[in-house]
Amino acid sequence: MKKPQRRPGKPTSSPVTPAGLHPRNLHQGRYKLAELTKTTPELKPFLTINPRGEDTIDFSNEQAVLCLNKALLAHFYQVTHWQIPAGYLCPPIPGRADYIHYLADLLATSHHSNEPKPPTGSVIKVLDIGTGANCIYPIIGTQSYGWQFTASDIDPVSVKTARVIVSTNTCLQNRINVQQQPDSRRIFRGIIKEQDRFDATLCNPPFHASMAEANAGSERKWKNLNRDKKRDTASPTLNFGGQKAELWCEGGEIRFLKQMIVESAEFAKQVCWFTSLVSKGDNIQPLKRQLKARCAKQIQVIKMAQGQKISRVLAWSFLTKEEQVQWVSNR
Repeated sequence: MKKPQRRPGKPTSSPVTPAGLHPRNLHQGRYKLAELTKTTPELKPFLTINPRGEDTIDFSNEQAVLCLNKALLAHFYQVTHWQIPAGYLCPPIPGRADYIHYLADLLATSHHSNEPKPPTGSVIKVLDIGTGANCIYPIIGTQSYGWQFTASDIDPVSVKTARVIVSTNTCLQNRINVQQQPDSRRIFRGIIKEQDRFDATLCNPPFHASMAEANAGSERKWKNLNRDKKRDTASPTLNFGGQKAELWCEGGEIRFLKQMIVESAEFAKQVCWFTSLVSKGDNIQPLKRQLKARCAKQIQVIKMAQGQKISRVLAWSFLTKEEQVQWVSNR
């Protein structure tokens, strides 16, 4: 099965980041665009004034969104060199950061038996499945908590681009190891070696089952962003980005995650927590049934509220809490 890396997404269609973000998320409230232009002056030409007299940008403009992301990464994460190829996915940073912070809370339950707190430092090893050209989860994870990342992808362009991002930012060097997945039909096999131990894995899987379905999703997002505009705008394909391998896979999200569960059982003693985003709530129950059939000892569903959007992280472990504490101490 071919491993698509990322589903389409963009920052919120207003200058206000979604309500309900994790308390440690740095992107609370409105985007402080005036401050961001000081860090990244090239953002300034994209600023416009909304009807309330507030600074904003055109979130249907691909270049404006790309520049906003560059500014956010420079301002909050000290990543000053970040560029992705044309047509590749430009992720919404506040939502991506939420996943990292909720993952930190999850790791706290297995790393501190008496006083739960997010574990920090390079002793924490995390595997990002499908890191994409943007390498966004490893960037946020290393800069927020000092974790060590392995970032995998099947797409050679994504791998090359992510490696350039790491090599050109001193703060990321020696913290992120980008690996090419040698077998497009596999997820963990070929990446997790016999000697590897990971505190967690994370993934933002594709949720479309076909390119037609992916295009329909992009069209809906495009119409939402441009609902107040009378003039015609460019094609949504350009601005919502994402390569074929990033947007969809045969069987969609449910098939991909079922394969992930099957493969995860093979590495039960090498990973403390397996996790993945699940976009469709209806997929949770069949996935939980499969996890129970595979003898997962812990299963959690972590809800993340971002404005009106509800997303969820499915987490599972083949270790009991007591075994996890022992796993951490013996690492």
